[in-house]
Amino acid sequence: MNGNNTSLPSRAASDQQKPLQRADEAEDLLNTVQASVIQFIRAADEDAATKGEGHGLQQSGQGPRTTLVEHHPPKKLQQLMNFDLPEQGQGKDGLVSAVNDVLKYSVNTWDQGFLDKLYASITPVGLAADLLLSSLNTNLHVFQVSPALTVIEKQTAKALAKLFGLNGTFAGGVSQPGGSAANQTSMIIARNCLFPDTKTKGYEGKKFVIFTSAHGHYSAEKAAQISGFGSDGVKSVPVDDKGCMIPSELERMILKAKEAGQTPFYVNATAGTTVLGSFDPLDEIADVCEKHNLWLHVDGSWGGPVVFSEKQRHKLIGSHRANTIALCPHKMMNVPLTCTFLLGNDMRQFHHGMTLPAGYLFHSSDDAAEAEANNHDQSAVDTDTQDSHPQQEHDVKEVWDLADLTPQCGRRGDSLKLALSWIYYGTSGYADYIDGAYDIAAHLANLVASNSKFSLVSENPPPCLQICFYFDKQADNKQKNSKMTAEVSRRLVPRGFMIDYSPGEQGKFFRVVVNGQTRKETVEGLVKAVEEVGSSVKL
Repeated sequence: MNGNNTSLPSRAASDQQKPLQRADEAEDLLNTVQASVIQFIRAADEDAATKGEGHGLQQSGQGPRTTLVEHHPPKKLQQLMNFDLPEQGQGKDGLVSAVNDVLKYSVNTWDQGFLDKLYASITPVGLAADLLLSSLNTNLHVFQVSPALTVIEKQTAKALAKLFGLNGTFAGGVSQPGGSAANQTSMIIARNCLFPDTKTKGYEGKKFVIFTSAHGHYSAEKAAQISGFGSDGVKSVPVDDKGCMIPSELERMILKAKEAGQTPFYVNATAGTTVLGSFDPLDEIADVCEKHNLWLHVDGSWGGPVVFSEKQRHKLIGSHRANTIALCPHKMMNVPLTCTFLLGNDMRQFHHGMTLPAGYLFHSSDDAAEAEANNHDQSAVDTDTQDSHPQQEHDVKEVWDLADLTPQCGRRGDSLKLALSWIYYGTSGYADYIDGAYDIAAHLANLVASNSKFSLVSENPPPCLQICFYFDKQADNKQKNSKMTAEVSRRLVPRGFMIDYSPGEQGKFFRVVVNGQTRKETVEGLVKAVEEVGSSVKL
């Protein structure tokens, strides 16, 4: 095809229209982009063989470059990319040039050395699933326009809920645009269900209080700010030496808030904290919540997927008692970003907390009345008829227009990415995947613990997939420890390793995150690289 054919599809000036050729154009562009993407992935596969040596393969570039990344500061990168948006279309040639620049200057998360965040590369099936989803370009707000994806989301969410022990007649869930969004949505549902008048009258002087682990994710505070509770409405519950919320402290703080005339209503327990990977004791926390009639939300955005593993799911004992649970398959399960679910034992609470009339969008009730008058079968779209959900109580409406359960209207069908990956690997495949990742995490922890130059911060074996440690730790010298950690992290990037760090009581320490695709040789090479680089740092 002509590389400069840049015309958008439009109605021809004359009545005689040309045949559509979008399929041909898509085939041409996809084949071209695919070749670059496959080479991007293959380069990471080839580089994996060198990681055990503590150094990735050097590549040619405008600076120190490995397959992982060619790193530049922002201003220099702007100059190198020269990413201008043109007045006149540049066609296929311009597209290919831009694609190659994006790949050249992006972090290659397929590379074994990417051990930085709570996510990593996707899988080949995930890549295929994301392509299909983009091809459909479906808005999952109403059943009318997304019938197949709506069914898939409802069934996938229900299957997830069942894994957590949420087996109620109305158990299920909805996808969300990230873990922070899922946590915020749960907070709003909790408020609107426990205090229905807030939907119309606001807070009327009530000072609502939220409780979360001192090691919980910052999204709890962000959600409180957005929702009008304020940062002061979030109370951090102390943790034990393993980083787990202390239930007795939670109850003490609830009683204190009540005595101060405040209104406790929501507890955010964490399954897999961001830094240490700790799992809060859900059963004991549930006891406290039931005693005081508080909503229990479990933020399992990071650690929730251990529910697939028979070896690890004991960390989630008590999850069946939660009102809501968040988890992000795009993290531990390597499903393409974003893929997040908010699950619940009773989806009627989601509807009660979120529904608003919108006759221009939600038509099922009007359609049902018209169909009944005309004797038409509307069981596929009329959510009030028994035939559409024969397993439910007769007076309960099942919601198929999923935007009636969420804050946002426009919704991408992200559940498809998990559903297709689940079909491809199966429950047992994901169990093996997660168990393998835990084995690698334990191996790295053992390597660190057995090396006198390292000081392990994490438990051994680690509760989740991050391993925290110091290199050459100096007693009572936080500043020196922090400088060592930050400098070694910076110097590792040109060697093909990217890891993160977090603040600690004795200064910043390394936080390495492994995943189901991380190899044993990779973490061995990382330890070697840290030791070699760290030994050359002069502070």
